[in-house]
Amino acid sequence: MLDRIDILVKTALGMEDVTATRIEEVVPSSHVIPKPYGFMGLVAIKVDGEKRKIAELIKREVLEADRVIIVDECVEAELNKIAEAAAKVSKEKIGREETFAIRTVRRGKHNFTSIDVNIVAGAAVKEATEAIVDLKYPNKIVRIEILKDIALIAVESGSEELKKLRPGKKSVVEYLRKIAVIQMPYLGPLDAVKVMGIRIGREVQTFEVKELVIAPIGAVKAEELKTFIDGVFEGIKSRYEIQKRSYGRKVWKVPVYIQDLHQLVRERFRKEPIIVLEPEGEPLPKIKSELASILLGKYRRINVLIGAREGIPLGLYRFANLVIDICPGVTISTDYAAASALIAFSTIIEEKLLETKEN
Repeated sequence: MLDRIDILVKTALGMEDVTATRIEEVVPSSHVIPKPYGFMGLVAIKVDGEKRKIAELIKREVLEADRVIIVDECVEAELNKIAEAAAKVSKEKIGREETFAIRTVRRGKHNFTSIDVNIVAGAAVKEATEAIVDLKYPNKIVRIEILKDIALIAVESGSEELKKLRPGKKSVVEYLRKIAVIQMPYLGPLDAVKVMGIRIGREVQTFEVKELVIAPIGAVKAEELKTFIDGVFEGIKSRYEIQKRSYGRKVWKVPVYIQDLHQLVRERFRKEPIIVLEPEGEPLPKIKSELASILLGKYRRINVLIGAREGIPLGLYRFANLVIDICPGVTISTDYAAASALIAFSTIIEEKLLETKEN
């Protein structure tokens, strides 16, 4: 059993020895242990000097150190002892008016789970500090890292915990959910058609748009269209399965329809915005205000028309609210067109939402 750990560094798997060597160069007086107990991605450090100063030095000088945790208490990995240590440290570092959350990572075999630790330690911290639990955006994080028979307790600022979505960042998903991607099918050699379909399917599912409409013009070869559609469904499914596993919310699976492009425009243009993406259009900065008004407007559906090997027919431009050139001077390939447009739209939405908040 290790007698103590003063600083715990998390690094990329396989980079433990490199990280340890670099730390020894920066802090030669320290005792550095890569992969303590054989756990990959970790480097344990014992120091003689001031832990906080040494930790800051490691943050500045060691690029391989992804997270640097200053250990406040190091105790035996036993529930009551962990709870006591967490309460002791928290009483000194968490005020009554603050919020906190327990974050436990357990490595090794124990007769308790990480949830057990969160419950017991959380109750002890709450009793000791009278602070309020906030699991999403706490002021303080009580971090408990269990390595086989020892438990490390550290109290950090909530700002140390990087989140994909946090206060000040508003999700644009609800706005993207109004967008119908109207995609002319990519037709030609079957192997290329299948790959293109997969990529487009993954793109529209990534952004969880309202729908994908595959919109041919006139008669097309059935085998080529079928191959493209098969690829689209394969791409949507593969991305959807990943999203279901990794997102902490319900994921929208993009529905797919087929409709002749001219008939679709004829059906929708009177009541719904039509946006065409073609090089003949205006650059984004010039029509940004008009685009923002559409994207943030009260429309239930916004139609974005994207060409393939052939562009959107010129006659349809007359029925479009906007014709946009996403990247003047650059021809964006069919498989990247939807993603490029949706990223550009997201940027404009976020910019407008920030302006509204500030005003």
